[in-house]
Amino acid sequence: MKIAIPLVEGKLSVHFGHCASFALLDVDTEKKRIISRQDITAPPHRPGLLPPWLAERGANMIIAGGMGQRAKQLFVQQGIKVVVGAPSDIPETIASNFLAGTLKVGDNVCDH
Repeated sequence: MKIAIPLVEGKLSVHFGHCASFALLDVDTEKKRIISRQDITAPPHRPGLLPPWLAERGANMIIAGGMGQRAKQLFVQQGIKVVVGAPSDIPETIASNFLAGTLKVGDNVCDH
C-alpha cells in the first residue's frame, strides 16, 4: 500500500489541496511497518488535478485533515481510499498509527 499525506512544514496539512508537498509512504500492511518514504512537491492547485496525479504516482490511500465531498469522490474514482480528520503530525506517526489501528480522526475540517 502507498499512503499519500499532504504536508506543510513537515506535518500533515489541514487542507490537502493547499499543501506544499506530499509524503508518499510505502507500507507493509501485514507487518504493519513503513518500508520507505518519498517527498514530492505538489503541483500548482487546480480543482480535480490531485486525484489522478497521486494515482499516477502509485498512491492508493490518502490521509488528510480535511477534504471537500467532490474531492473525496474524485479520489474514490481513482481507486484511492480516503481518510479525513487526521491530526497534524509527522507522516511516520500518522502512518504507524493507521497501521496499528490507533489513528484518531476527528471532524473533516473542510466544508466545501
